[in-house]
Amino acid sequence: MCVPPLRWQRLRQAMQRDAAGQQWQDSDYVFTTRTGRTVEPMNLSRSFQRIAEAAGLPRIRLHDARHGCATLLFAAGVPARVVMEILGHSQIAVTMNIYTHVSDERRREAMGHMDRLLRRRRPE
Repeated sequence: MCVPPLRWQRLRQAMQRDAAGQQWQDSDYVFTTRTGRTVEPMNLSRSFQRIAEAAGLPRIRLHDARHGCATLLFAAGVPARVVMEILGHSQIAVTMNIYTHVSDERRREAMGHMDRLLRRRRPE
């Protein structure tokens, strides 16, 4: 799902590089300004708000979308180490402390596993 938009961005960036000529600043970033510079955080936030509003979505902070992404990844069973790398954290403790929440369903599931394990070990 992400590959086609990223390919489109690569083509778009190549056109921007050509248009910028000598003003282009090379970097390893996927998303840059029209001259290859890093995008300022406030500008990114404003763009996010404009796009969300145009799509008829409720107003949230860009960071809230990041939190939602992490929550969905954990709910889908993605390993914590993978989520940590996607989010760019240097320590797994940061990811686990900020982004993991134990749902009631997960708690019940864990207790069900414990119940089954203990029942198997009961002396008869």
